[in-house]
Amino acid sequence: MSETTDQAVYKTLLESTQAIPWKIDWKTMTFAYIGPQIESLLGWAQASWVSAEDWATRMHPEDREKVVELCISQSQNGVDHEADYRALTAAGDYVWIRDVVHVVRDDNGEVESLIGFMFDISERKKTEEQLLTLQKQLEEYSYKDGLTGVANRRMFDTVLASEWANAQRTRQPLSLILLDIDHFKQYNDHYGHIQGDDCLKHVGQALSRAASRPRDFVGRFGGEEFVLVLPETDEAAARHIAERCRQQVRQQRIPHERSSVSPMLTISLGVSTIVPGAQDRALDFLNAVDKLLYQAKQRGRDRLEMARTASRSELDDAADARA
Repeated sequence: MSETTDQAVYKTLLESTQAIPWKIDWKTMTFAYIGPQIESLLGWAQASWVSAEDWATRMHPEDREKVVELCISQSQNGVDHEADYRALTAAGDYVWIRDVVHVVRDDNGEVESLIGFMFDISERKKTEEQLLTLQKQLEEYSYKDGLTGVANRRMFDTVLASEWANAQRTRQPLSLILLDIDHFKQYNDHYGHIQGDDCLKHVGQALSRAASRPRDFVGRFGGEEFVLVLPETDEAAARHIAERCRQQVRQQRIPHERSSVSPMLTISLGVSTIVPGAQDRALDFLNAVDKLLYQAKQRGRDRLEMARTASRSELDDAADARA
C-alpha cells in the first residue's frame, strides 16, 4: 500500500470517528487541520477554524481564561493535558467539550505542534450535575426534619458543637432557646395526629420567621420541642427573639380547645446566654436551658424563663473574690 493510500485511509478513519481530531502549529498558532465533524457538532464551518483565537473566542466566557492559561502553560512545558469547557455553537448554545492534547516536540526538544481530539461530553456533564443535585438533596434530607422542614436533631448537634467552639474562641455570647408546644398531647388527642402534624409544620414556619438572621438556627429538638441556636447574641437580643417566637406562634391563631392556658395554641420557652470558657461544656448549657423550659411550664406556660449562665471561668473568678 502506497504512502498516499495510507494517508487516505488514516484520514478516513479520523473523519469517521465521533471525536474531532485537530492539529495546531505552535509557532503560528494556526490550525493545520480540524476534522469536518466540528460542523455537525458546533455548527461552525470547518474552514472558519483558522487560528487558536477562533478556538478561544468560541468558548464560554466563564471558562475561557482558566482553560486558555492551562493549555498554554502545559504546552510550553511539553506536558500532555486535558481540559473541559463549554464551546459556543453557531446557534448561540453551548456544548460541553473535553479536549485531549498531546504536545509534539522537534529534534531539538522545542514544541512544534499540538495535536488532539475534542469529545462531546454534554451527556456526561448532565449526568454529573444530576448526581450532584441528588447528593445535595440526600445531604439536605439527612439534616432536615421530614415533617416540619426545619433542621433535625442531628443537625442541631452539629451546629451547637460548631457555634460553641466558635464562641469559646471569639469570646462572643451564644444564646439558646428551647421551647415546647403547650399541652400538645391534648391537642393530638382532640384534633388527631394528622392535624397535629400540620400544627407542628406551622410552628416550625413561625419560628423560622422569628429567627431570620443568616446564622440563626432553628431545629426540631424532638416531639413537640424546638430549639434555636443564636450565635453572637446577647441576653437582650435573645429575649427579643424569644418573645418574637411566642408572638409569631400566637399570630398563627391555631385553635386549641383542650388547652388550660389559652383557646389558641401557645408555647413555653427557656432562654439563656453564655460566653463559654475553655472548661465549659455545651451539654451542661443545654441542660440548664432545659431546666428553664421546665420552670416556664411549671409557672403557668405561655411564657419564657430566662437566665444568664455563668461560664466556668466566671464562677472561678467569683469564688476567688469571695476567698
